[in-house]
Amino acid sequence: MAKEEPVKLIANNKKAYHDYFIEEKFEAGIALHGTEVKSLRLGKCSVKESFIRIEKDEVFAYGMHISPYEMGNIFNKDPMRPKKLLLHRAEILKLRTKITEKGYTLVPLNVYFKNGKAKLEFGLAKGKKLYDKREDIAKKDLRRETERDFKIKNL
Repeated sequence: MAKEEPVKLIANNKKAYHDYFIEEKFEAGIALHGTEVKSLRLGKCSVKESFIRIEKDEVFAYGMHISPYEMGNIFNKDPMRPKKLLLHRAEILKLRTKITEKGYTLVPLNVYFKNGKAKLEFGLAKGKKLYDKREDIAKKDLRRETERDFKIKNL
């Protein structure tokens, strides 16, 4: 029986949870070249300013920065090149229909290795309004204060 490796997180996008309501999450493989994989294994990746588009029945991640591999030479690729995401056709069609609804977008959440393969977790997201963001911040502050009070009482 094959033993599963633990998931090794490379990069995450905390800002996405602050700016969007994540309705549904998806996992996709990333089509990479050799030196990009080596750079990812070293943890040199950023998805903070990236976004996902569907073009001609293919899904691409734009703005995902994978730093050039130091030991690579002419084989290093452009760090900001669009990365193709590997999804089944049925999933792509489902995503396309959801995106056509007003206010929905695809936002990258995490980049990680799972069983030796580079994966990108992204979410079907709807943008938050300013008052929603304020409400989330107020809830977080309240939770933090109650935890602090609870900790003080139990000392």
